Amino acid sequence: MDANLPAEFSARLVADCPDAIVYADADGKIRFWNQSATRIFGFDEGEALGASLDLIIPDRLRPRHWEGYGEVMRGRPSRYGAGELLAVPARHKEGRPLSIEFTILPFHDAAGAMVGIAAFLRDATAKFEETRALRRELAALKQGG
Repeated sequence: MDANLPAEFSARLVADCPDAIVYADADGKIRFWNQSATRIFGFDEGEALGASLDLIIPDRLRPRHWEGYGEVMRGRPSRYGAGELLAVPARHKEGRPLSIEFTILPFHDAAGAMVGIAAFLRDATAKFEETRALRRELAALKQGG
């Protein structure tokens, strides 16, 4: 790291990042939650820390999520690596649906076992709704023409 960077650079980068940064341990418990995660999901840090990722996962998607999460924690390589952008539904504290896009960063212990995953997330709800409206408009045009 460049010696000219301020001492607090890394801490500020993570805490004040405009994208949500959420880290969950191998059991799926939230261990880090930055200010942007609060802005996007509505839960403050005190509500999120120690809670399950179920906090932000829609009920209908939980079984599939936990199946995949468990397999990755047991050593199966994730099919979502190397900065691949994922887009999935999520849930706001108020219960309203969100569309989020995110990348992940797996964390391993010294022996190479998975110990958790950090996710870098952003709210893509407006973009998703716009795309859905354009698709409906296109479908209507195709039916009428």
